Amino acid sequence: MSDLKIAVILGSTRPGRNGKAVADWVVDRSGARAGVEYELVDLADYPLPHLDEAIPPAMGQYQGGHTRAWAAKIAEFDGYIFVTPEYNHSTSGVLKNAIDYLYGEWNNKAAAFVSYGSLGGARAIEHLRGVASELQLAHVRQQLSFSLFTDFENFSVFKPAEQHDAAATTLFDQLESWARALKTVRV
Repeated sequence: MSDLKIAVILGSTRPGRNGKAVADWVVDRSGARAGVEYELVDLADYPLPHLDEAIPPAMGQYQGGHTRAWAAKIAEFDGYIFVTPEYNHSTSGVLKNAIDYLYGEWNNKAAAFVSYGSLGGARAIEHLRGVASELQLAHVRQQLSFSLFTDFENFSVFKPAEQHDAAATTLFDQLESWARALKTVRV
């Protein structure tokens, strides 16, 4: 029985995206973890238009059915792993938009980041850290950054280097401990 639920949020909806293989790898590596359930949440399954709520998300008065469905899904979890590409030195627009739709559902939970791109997506993660802080998402230090040059064959077939396994274990350990601690804040 698991006492924690963690979403692995796939932050790309682009045709031919590399992110699906990365997110699947994260979920696969999490499979043997005790006391926690990891679930893939693919933004392709939540087609949110560009933010169309008239009332600020901090008010929690969501009008759109798509917003209410997204809020209900995100509220299920104690923590999140955001899997992000790096586009133009930042995260994807679809991920930023999905994050911006909500407020209270993110508060007092834990977050970790996994990125991929030419330079491993590190700049996308740095942008997400600032956003997470504003949303009261406690983000852990450990991150995973996959290079299109060294962790992908022909820039499209995901073949991560072995050293990422140990880093993933550290990421899971940090995220789960913060998620458990923050659960007591929300009770």
